[in-house]
Amino acid sequence: MRGRAAIACVFLAHALVPGLARAQSEKEIDHDAQVWVSLNSTLRFGDRWGAIADLHVRRTDFLAEPSFYFARIGAHRWLAEKLTLTLGYAHMWLPPARDDWSTWSNENRVYEQLQYSSTLGPLAVLHRVRNEQRWKQQVQDDELTGESAFSNRVRYLASFSLPVAKGAHPLALVLSDEILLQFGHGIVMNTFDQNRLFAGVKVGLSLAWTFDLGYMQVFQQKASGYQYDLNHTLRWFIYWAPDLRRGRSPAAHEPGAGDE
Repeated sequence: MRGRAAIACVFLAHALVPGLARAQSEKEIDHDAQVWVSLNSTLRFGDRWGAIADLHVRRTDFLAEPSFYFARIGAHRWLAEKLTLTLGYAHMWLPPARDDWSTWSNENRVYEQLQYSSTLGPLAVLHRVRNEQRWKQQVQDDELTGESAFSNRVRYLASFSLPVAKGAHPLALVLSDEILLQFGHGIVMNTFDQNRLFAGVKVGLSLAWTFDLGYMQVFQQKASGYQYDLNHTLRWFIYWAPDLRRGRSPAAHEPGAGDE
């Protein structure tokens, strides 16, 4: 009798465990509202050389909590008038991963970027490929472990702008999408990192100053592979792009940086 009971328990376990595993790995999506503000600058010193510098602040739970702080610099080279190459460094400050923790962590990056702008009828089209080498500090039990996890991330952005009004403050409609893929020893379940879809307006304030404002949907996969963040983000990016070449207008080129 006991043997039969043991066999029955084994069969029951085999029947239940796959079901429990499936239940634990079903897709989970966490929705949040965020605000993302940045200042992005591209300075042109000569026909071939310039520099970029960005500052970003992203808040979560709309404005209640920090999501990250981010700074980036880079050397910017015009390979042709519409084709640029950027090499640089970036740093991110990340808040504690849990509500009951207090330890902030840092992420250091080296990046390479190729950007091409063109037109398609009335549309201004921008393609950008960015490759990032990332070193993220590891935190365990609310303490820094002294180790960093390395990953390589490849990003592709396509952006389309349609002018709808001219004048002192030109207005354009903007639609863009960026997909981010990551690779590395610690990247197992989430080679797909995230997708960023943006729709909004671009407003010219002067020859050197513009901004875009709109809605960004950020869909990000976590390391577990079955958990995702879907962030509904109010995005306001400000761009400063002065042309410092002697005898040139204050701005005559596309910003070279952009989102984090």
